[in-house]
Amino acid sequence: MITLISPSKALRKLAENVRSRRLSAGLTQEGLAERSGVALPTLRKFEQKGVISLESFLRLLLVVGGIEEVIEAIKPVKPAFSSIDEVLKEETSIRKRGRRK
Repeated sequence: MITLISPSKALRKLAENVRSRRLSAGLTQEGLAERSGVALPTLRKFEQKGVISLESFLRLLLVVGGIEEVIEAIKPVKPAFSSIDEVLKEETSIRKRGRRK
């Protein structure tokens, strides 16, 4: 799968989304920091630069909502095959590049 978003852009987008959720909930940075147990300077750095530990990020999501969606989003994808026979059949039908003699 090809993605056009860089990790730094993804971090900034996550920070924007958490900030929007915080504002929608009527919370100040101080209020969210207190409720989540995340230090206020850590929250400020996250909202400004997108830098935060995973544990702190999840603590913020517990307060503003969204932790279930994050867990759902990273669920493993079910394999498209139900048996080894299907895998072998697919493997032999895939054309491989090579030189012609």
